[in-house]
Amino acid sequence: MTWVLDLDGVVWLADRRIPGSAEAVARLRARGQRVGLVTNNSSLTRAAYLQKLERLGVPTDPADLVTSAQVAATLVEPGDRVLVCAGDGVREAVGERGADVIAAVDTTGAATGATGAAIDAVVVGWTRDFDYDLLTRAMRAVRAGARLIGTNGDPTYPTPDGLLPGGGSLVAAVAYASGVDATLAGKPHAPMVAAVRARFGEIDVMVGDQPQTDGLLARGLDCRFALVLSGVTGAADLPVDPAPDEVAADLATLVGPEGANSS
Repeated sequence: MTWVLDLDGVVWLADRRIPGSAEAVARLRARGQRVGLVTNNSSLTRAAYLQKLERLGVPTDPADLVTSAQVAATLVEPGDRVLVCAGDGVREAVGERGADVIAAVDTTGAATGATGAAIDAVVVGWTRDFDYDLLTRAMRAVRAGARLIGTNGDPTYPTPDGLLPGGGSLVAAVAYASGVDATLAGKPHAPMVAAVRARFGEIDVMVGDQPQTDGLLARGLDCRFALVLSGVTGAADLPVDPAPDEVAADLATLVGPEGANSS
């Protein structure tokens, strides 16, 4: 049996572990169930995610982690010149893909790399460094013919202090200014569905805190959707669409105590 868990709002909120989440993952693994971790947050490198999971009590094999940065990188081609408007996770993944990460755009409005060649793609993901200048660079590159790729379309991002604008909000700004629709890599879109299937095979349960990402991903994977109320979605938001197969306060409640039936 394979469970796939979202991270933000399920395992942690920003840098704070959700109470009981690490123990719940440990109980699933003790029952012989595979636990995959899938996130739309593209800000961290693979090593940084694994270090964070270790620090918060959820040590994880690299093969059991899929990020939207990794999936977004599959949408560019080796040799492409890519303007990255995102965090280290996207820069790492795009570089590992064999593309050229571009940070320079000339002041005339033509999107160019350091060598003066045109930019092939713009990848936008969650980052605190997004500002008007970066929006301008991204918009000009797309208007000059670059493909627009978003790591995800999430409008918000949960933290212990409340919601923040998500990666999708930044993608939407570039798309609106450019007059094009972005190709989205993360949950619940086809690239992520394909990546999760390829990595984990048949999925039994998808656990998440957002119906429009996690719930729709579950439908795409043809598996059960378990909604936890520890992140973006709260009890006051119910009912939601798509309707979950199960609703729980948090991951620990969903998984149940030691010795509980795992089905």
